[in-house]
Amino acid sequence: MTMARGPLIAVFTKNRTNPAYAGARLGADRVAQRLGARTRHYVPAIADDIEQQIALVAQALREAPDAFVFTPVDESAVDDAIGAIDASGIPLVNFINRMRRGNRIAFVGSDDRALAIAVAERLFAHLGGAGKVAVMQGTPGSITSRTRREGFLEAAAHHPGIAVVAQVAGDYQHATAYRVMQELLAQDARIDGLLCANDVMALGAIEAMTAAGRMIPVVGVNALPDAIAAIKRGAQLATADFDATKLGSVATEAAIRHLRGERVPAEIVLPVQVVDAANCAPWARPIEERECPRWEDIVGTPLSPRG
Repeated sequence: MTMARGPLIAVFTKNRTNPAYAGARLGADRVAQRLGARTRHYVPAIADDIEQQIALVAQALREAPDAFVFTPVDESAVDDAIGAIDASGIPLVNFINRMRRGNRIAFVGSDDRALAIAVAERLFAHLGGAGKVAVMQGTPGSITSRTRREGFLEAAAHHPGIAVVAQVAGDYQHATAYRVMQELLAQDARIDGLLCANDVMALGAIEAMTAAGRMIPVVGVNALPDAIAAIKRGAQLATADFDATKLGSVATEAAIRHLRGERVPAEIVLPVQVVDAANCAPWARPIEERECPRWEDIVGTPLSPRG
């Protein structure tokens, strides 16, 4: 154990291409520094690569951290690696993407279905409750992508005037979303609105639309600074506040509090909020300038010590 020097937290994120994960790492670092802990980051060199994350788990276990703060790159493909963490006895806080198997002291995330429904309703209201829409999901193996897609479709099912005419995968990546949107536009099909499972894809799609001279109302998820800028200039209709900086900070604090002998809730779910031109001012700051939430504001009254 390294507690004398401050606990070492092994933070696992999925890639370095999505700004949301940069925010998650920043949130983890800030909280660890404030609480006298240390972080070490494990990120696949190839975005969302399963084999690389498995290898990084093995590396981290050799380095013997005091706790893991972990988001899996795939819903089930890294189950054996998670089992190795379980076998080590090192506590784990799961965040952002919910693990299907394995032990965790807490899960920190958002209600992906609820936020997808909420931002879809914002688009449908803008369309007057009628129109043809496309759904752009993220990485097929990601539970957030699957759940957000389900939320989009559930919302659409409650609007008889809304027809989902295309479902495509943008892999949560800007370049992929750009290419996929180019292909949709080339089909010359009528699309009145676009539901994207994250802002990175929304921004890629907007870039493709701009190049084609054909703008369609778009909503996304994450409330990234670039998405807020797009909302302010009218290129993106709305986003949902899935703030990975907050999630990384709260997950890391949960791990540190657990190591200190405090009880932490098994489920910590941040509230859903739709962000559009009317209320975007609080998010109109770079990730580096956004504040990490106070534990008490998210969790409430501290729980009694374990034992």
